[in-house]
Amino acid sequence: MKILIQRVNKASVMVKNKMVGKIGKGVLVFLGITHTDTEKEARFLADKVANLRIFEDSEGKMNLSLKDVRGSALIISQFTLYGDAIKGRRPSFTDAAKSEKAIPLYECFISEVQKNGIKTESGIFGAKMEVSLVNSGPVTILIEKN
Repeated sequence: MKILIQRVNKASVMVKNKMVGKIGKGVLVFLGITHTDTEKEARFLADKVANLRIFEDSEGKMNLSLKDVRGSALIISQFTLYGDAIKGRRPSFTDAAKSEKAIPLYECFISEVQKNGIKTESGIFGAKMEVSLVNSGPVTILIEKN
């Protein structure tokens, strides 16, 4: 499982010209799921999202978590995090889990973030989405848990 976390001042996601998720200060999380992932990885990474200290304290140091700042999370499924572009000119996505496996883990991840007390919005799994964000910092962190 991979997550790409972006600290944001605001973020939103639209599907077919309809707003389906919108947050203010918080994190935009792109979630990639592979064949070997389980709920264990989803729980671990959800806890990481809630508690990762990437927000600035009064001294300007990244010392505060999403929980500390009472921020929100916008979670977007993104199979392209498992794109392999080393060979050829077109990425291969064979490492991305099929929807039968990925959807329950995506939903588990969202639920686990919410259990951490985080206001959570999400995109629609498998939909063509338009994601907008204002990255704060910029701060972008990639975490992979096998």
